[in-house]
Amino acid sequence: MNVDPNDACHGLTPFVRILRQGIFPIVQIGIPIILIVMGTVDLGKAVISSDEKEIKQAQSRLIKRCIYAVVVFFIVTLVSLLMNLVERGDNTVGATGWAECWRIAGS
Repeated sequence: MNVDPNDACHGLTPFVRILRQGIFPIVQIGIPIILIVMGTVDLGKAVISSDEKEIKQAQSRLIKRCIYAVVVFFIVTLVSLLMNLVERGDNTVGATGWAECWRIAGS
């Protein structure tokens, strides 16, 4: 089935393409890396200062940031999975246009 992307997306093809191919990967990969690097830098500063209390606080922040990084990664993964399920789902009215738009913008 050959569908015009602009018909399926109602003119939102560039936005959906930027969302799917640009924003999702940046959020999924970039934010977790930044969080882990920030936590590592904080821990490094604390170790260099040799203050036991500051080291424990930095360890706590690093653990929290690692947890946040995993959560961000899986939230984006979950959203992508749900959108792919909608794209493959049944052909109910209303979902068909969006599903076709999502499929076309991802290719």
